[in-house]
Amino acid sequence: MPNDPSGWGRGLRRLHWWTAGLVFVTFPLGWLMVAVPLRELLLKFLLYQLHKTIGLIVFGLALYRLGIRARVTRPDWDPHLPEWQRRAASSMHAMLYALLIAVPVLGYLSAALAPARVPTLFLGLIPIPHLLSPDARWFAVIRPVHRWGAVLLMGAAAAHAGAALEHHWRGRSVLRRMWGSEAESPVRPPSTRR
Repeated sequence: MPNDPSGWGRGLRRLHWWTAGLVFVTFPLGWLMVAVPLRELLLKFLLYQLHKTIGLIVFGLALYRLGIRARVTRPDWDPHLPEWQRRAASSMHAMLYALLIAVPVLGYLSAALAPARVPTLFLGLIPIPHLLSPDARWFAVIRPVHRWGAVLLMGAAAAHAGAALEHHWRGRSVLRRMWGSEAESPVRPPSTRR
């Protein structure tokens, strides 16, 4: 999955979009599964298992992406991007990676500590052991932290997407570099549109 100096490699681009898609699916799914009444227990159980499965996949993808990022060179920055925006982008990426790891871990802890003792079944089939015993007091602490971490992750992802769109509308190559190679979409000077 090597990158060339002008853009991200195809593999990293795919991992980026798969991660983003899964996050944007599992966030509303989390709110939906909580809202489903207990009288629809099977549906509620299945939604919880789907949410947990996606969370575990996102966690694995984030770790895999970090491993790749540690081994491959980052593409060159868009030459028209000011230094303060480069620092802001680097900080945003660090926060996104931290949340992509922390939110699923908090979700796992929430499931393990839940007094209801609902199992975690990866893909609805493979039991994932809960390494902690149920504890109502810790569950009451961890569950809202998981929820607010997810809200923060969605806010950060929305800000990240908004910044990419803003750069795209100004004619910068930031978004094009994540869609495809720069050979397909050369760098243009930024527009003067404000």
